Amino acid sequence: MIVANPAISPVTGWPVGFWAAELTHPWLEFAHAGYELTLASPQGGKVAVDSYSDPRDASGYSANDVVSMGVLSTPKMAAMFEATLPLADAKLSDYDAIFVCGGQSPMVTFIDNAPLQAFIARAYEAGKVVALVCHGTCVLLKVRTSDGKLLVEGKTWTGFANSEERFAEQAVGGKIQPFWIETEAKKIPGTNFITHNAFEEFAVRDGRLITGQQQHSGAAAARLVIAALGC
Repeated sequence: MIVANPAISPVTGWPVGFWAAELTHPWLEFAHAGYELTLASPQGGKVAVDSYSDPRDASGYSANDVVSMGVLSTPKMAAMFEATLPLADAKLSDYDAIFVCGGQSPMVTFIDNAPLQAFIARAYEAGKVVALVCHGTCVLLKVRTSDGKLLVEGKTWTGFANSEERFAEQAVGGKIQPFWIETEAKKIPGTNFITHNAFEEFAVRDGRLITGQQQHSGAAAARLVIAALGC
């Protein structure tokens, strides 16, 4: 599972990270299915959750996310956020699948991250199951396989929808993201970007590529990964 390193949004000036539920809910699905899990990030080391995704945050936005509360409040689990594996040290041969989580940081730190893009392409071409959720799907706008084609060419996929971006901006009263994934995806010829109702669970499988629309879709995407792996 790959999460973003902390960053500062160039749009809002906020500290940004990954969205807790997009790690914790899939993590629970994988753990129940008996998989061994590794948490990695492009730079490795300490990572941080977006504050609104933390059930303990004063905003109360995610106060009902008891799964994330359990993970973040369990010392052994919380310790993994202090020392994630650098992606450069991850050996694809050790893994059956990769799962890329979203949040606000990916829109800043993933979109032009060539090593991350290359890792995802290598994973796919190595026959691995490749899953991405929410704003983590932004990297698919630029991931190219060894033949130079975009990985999403000829594929159906999803990601954070324009309707959801519009809702978020109205909620805070201003621009949040540097671009919108749906808008950019629909500029790509030969790909099929689809969305469901705003903030409802929605995940899509196209062969070994699995994508989830937003933070409520992580568990559904994980279940598709488990099905793709055959157990």
